[in-house]
Amino acid sequence: MTNINAALLSFGMSGKVFHAPFLHLHPGFTLLGSWERSTKAIANQYSGVQSYDSMEAVLTDDRVELVVVNTPTYTHYEYAKATLKAGKHVIVEKAFVGSTSEAEELQALAGRLGLKLAVFQNRRWDSDFKTVQQVVRQGLLGEIVEASIAFARYTPELSAKTHKEKPSAGAGIIKDLGAHVIDQALCLFGMPRSVFADIAITRQHSEVDDYFDILLKYDKMRVHVKGGYFFREPTPSFAFFGTKGTFLKSRADVQEDQLKAGMKPSDPQYGVEPKTEQGLLHTEVEGKVIREKIQTIPGDYKEYYEAVYQSLTADHPEPVTAQDGVNVMRIIDAAFESAESGKVVDLE
Repeated sequence: MTNINAALLSFGMSGKVFHAPFLHLHPGFTLLGSWERSTKAIANQYSGVQSYDSMEAVLTDDRVELVVVNTPTYTHYEYAKATLKAGKHVIVEKAFVGSTSEAEELQALAGRLGLKLAVFQNRRWDSDFKTVQQVVRQGLLGEIVEASIAFARYTPELSAKTHKEKPSAGAGIIKDLGAHVIDQALCLFGMPRSVFADIAITRQHSEVDDYFDILLKYDKMRVHVKGGYFFREPTPSFAFFGTKGTFLKSRADVQEDQLKAGMKPSDPQYGVEPKTEQGLLHTEVEGKVIREKIQTIPGDYKEYYEAVYQSLTADHPEPVTAQDGVNVMRIIDAAFESAESGKVVDLE
């Protein structure tokens, strides 16, 4: 088996939870270490790994073939560009970068250098989204007329992470939770014809957007992607309405909580949602109306890194391509333009 040496640019929550466990578990990857600015913690969890003192130390290490840019969003463009120029393949966390133009520049650079550039959109491998995706692709709802995908939380307090709350190219809910639901919508339905958006600040003392309702307009379908921090009792996060029926599903993936609690991705219960969170399908199949709960497909972030491995070793497409990242940024840029102007923004 071909081995790929990988390094992280941060060993905070995302490094500990979303990246290191999967690189360590996959037999085709070797986790060499992470850039750690102050606290040196990675060696306590993974034996034989290195704590790099700077990004330059990571990029000048000839052993490193793949770098995960899992630092705050406002750094993504600069760090990913430097990593590509150093001849390394790159995974960049959502929301990719700060603008469409930056995304397109990185995409072009990776293409010229013959390097892989992937976006980390792990929510495609959530249990809830995988189940919704199966229901839609099996045609159980008929032709989709309207859909709503929400990332709603009740967290009225400002985050202790300053980079999330101070205005910058990467701050605000749209480039955080919004990037997930936009990507999920595009994964299911492709690019819309136009965008209409309402963006607001709702929390006391907030300086960045913390509420959004973006309407993606297709030829015969409307898709709402929504998010906010004042949803103590949220409605279903996935509400899909078609010519044959409806599917309602909560956002209930357990992987993040399991990983934070120390569960290994190899555990048999990893990614398995409680049965109480099963989605409701009310539709017509072969002339018979059914209304029943649908078994949830387990979530599995291991699939993302397996797809990255196949991309690097067998030249398969990246699991979330740079073009996918460009498309999400196009929606985000159009949403801000629409909210500011109060007008529909055409994408075609």
